[in-house]
Amino acid sequence: MPTKIVKVLVEGGKATPGPPLGPAIGGLGLNIGEIVKEINQKTKEYQGMKVPVEIKVDLDTRKFEIKVGIPATSMLILRELGVEKGSGQTGSQQVGDLKFESVLKIAKIKLPDANTNSLKSMVKMVLGTAVSMGVTVEGKDPREIIKEIDEGKWDHMLEG
Repeated sequence: MPTKIVKVLVEGGKATPGPPLGPAIGGLGLNIGEIVKEINQKTKEYQGMKVPVEIKVDLDTRKFEIKVGIPATSMLILRELGVEKGSGQTGSQQVGDLKFESVLKIAKIKLPDANTNSLKSMVKMVLGTAVSMGVTVEGKDPREIIKEIDEGKWDHMLEG
């Protein structure tokens, strides 16, 4: 049974039969409306964010399976802050301040997709992204928080 995997990036809850979806699956003889509806239902919690979606199609039966990925860490940070985009001048201009709880929440969302199963490592990755976006954490440069994590100051929040 031949299968085809189509990967697209759609806005959460707002997929349409137009590009990028329509052209990518148009020639496969599928019910595009049905696919759009399922994608929108599965991505609605990521409203306003670009979400990776994989559509696995059985070319014989025309059955499909939709797998929704997790938005980029930067997108999750922006959603937590309620801002449109990161700083264009990191280092001199901050776009917002995250609570450590928010960093932890993002790390837990990203963990299943990460190449680590350590929450501590994932938290450090989120903090690294925050640095490049001009986002402070608990009023500090995220690099200071990384140092504090290495010193064990956040262990009480990172365990269990």
